[in-house]
Amino acid sequence: MSSFSNLVDLSHPWRVSLWPFIGLPNAAISDINGSATRSPRVQQIITSMHIGTHLDAPVHFITGAGDMASLPLDQLVHEGAIVDVSDKVKDWDILYPEHITSKVDVKEGDVLIIHYGWHHYYSGEREENQEKYFFRSPGGDGELAKWMLKKKIRWFGVDAGSPDHPMNMAPTRKARPDLVKEYEKKVGKNIDDIFPPEGLSILHTMLFPHNIVHAENVGGEVDKVLNRRCTIGAFPWNFIGGDASICRIIAFQ
Repeated sequence: MSSFSNLVDLSHPWRVSLWPFIGLPNAAISDINGSATRSPRVQQIITSMHIGTHLDAPVHFITGAGDMASLPLDQLVHEGAIVDVSDKVKDWDILYPEHITSKVDVKEGDVLIIHYGWHHYYSGEREENQEKYFFRSPGGDGELAKWMLKKKIRWFGVDAGSPDHPMNMAPTRKARPDLVKEYEKKVGKNIDDIFPPEGLSILHTMLFPHNIVHAENVGGEVDKVLNRRCTIGAFPWNFIGGDASICRIIAFQ
């Protein structure tokens, strides 16, 4: 049996005040039973699964595709790489494969965790900043998606609200048209010339048909395991019909 000398949690602690993805409702929690009735405490939680550290399933974007329960354990737990690209990309930069491969060795069939340093801006973290976290993060485009297909990545995760560039997603564009204009001014181009409408959320739409899924809002102690290879496991609910699942992600060293 394999043994590991150290386990590192790559997940944000879950709490009701965590930010959900743009446009989704906040979580809510209530006590059904409590000490006043001398009964065991029982809590009811109402939440989407797109809050905190979570894994998306193909059915999140593709009707009839695989749900959370369809993901096999040998896909979720496997050798992989954790790469720090925080020195390569900043606000609104596009992440390219060479940013990753210049830092770590990525093998065919790996799990891949991408660290921008953005987890420090998530709710409750040391530099909490909702606008920066959701609307100004780096992100990938079609070139990164094609590279992941070629590498047959098992699953990947990012310490941001989405692996897609925030200007290449309909919810973020709709929520902050002022930032769309700011981005266009910065790059000197119309947004649709950079991210054509038919390619919105491309790291979802191009990869889900090939069962390459991803985790969003990676965090926890990820700073302790940057630029190294190890076994990485994601542990979502075995959720029949689930489009996503709150999950724990662990690096095994």
